[in-house]
Amino acid sequence: MLQLDSVSKIYPGNTKAVDNISLKIPDGEFCVLLGPSGAGKSTLMGLINGLVLPTSGSVYLDDEEVNSRNQKKVQQRISMIHQQLHLVPRLSMLHNVLSGKLHALPLWRALIKHFSDDDQRRACQLLSEVGLRENQLHRRVSALSGGQQQRVAIARAFMAHPEMVLADEPVASLDPTVSRSVLASLKYTSQQHKTTVVCSLHQVDYALEFADRIIAMRAGAIVFDGSPDQISESALTEIYKQEPKIKVEPRQPEGDIPQEVVAA
Repeated sequence: MLQLDSVSKIYPGNTKAVDNISLKIPDGEFCVLLGPSGAGKSTLMGLINGLVLPTSGSVYLDDEEVNSRNQKKVQQRISMIHQQLHLVPRLSMLHNVLSGKLHALPLWRALIKHFSDDDQRRACQLLSEVGLRENQLHRRVSALSGGQQQRVAIARAFMAHPEMVLADEPVASLDPTVSRSVLASLKYTSQQHKTTVVCSLHQVDYALEFADRIIAMRAGAIVFDGSPDQISESALTEIYKQEPKIKVEPRQPEGDIPQEVVAA
């Protein structure tokens, strides 16, 4: 279980990105983070995997607190799917997926990319689970479509048996049909491996379709936390409402000179 207790993050310049958040995410849940740009979603994900340390409060993965002393250990239990993917274009699909296990290998094996038969079988299984055919295993990633590359990134994220997968805007650059297919692959794979997923999205319709739970943020705080069927139009309006614009009155010249005189 992931647990956040009264967590805040304040960046230099007194910018509060996350504001006193407390929540629990049980094992195996597919949780979607919603909110406008700047709401604090990416910072929250950074706090979960230890890339960002809280200004106050505590983050726990099971009974282990995420802090500066155990960042590396915690990060080995959590996988990331980035918007930019970070695949190696010249390598095959298979070797890109296998690279998700590199951090768990002895140094000498990692240097020569020596993977066991079990690792190779798991990589093939994961590629099959995300809908990529066996006859494509040795295709270079650079020759794949955007949707296929995203599926490779999903398979790679599950390679090292993570307890949790964090997906940061995984379908931002894909068209709606491909986006739904990719999210379906992500959810199916997480269910197959009973892995918790926290997925940041901008698209409300995808969240309603795929999430077990929606956590919506605004200005660093949680403004909605519940199942998709609980979210209402008024809640969505609150999440995405525009801040009122401050009307700036024209500055009156010194001495309160009448405008007609100024114009003349």
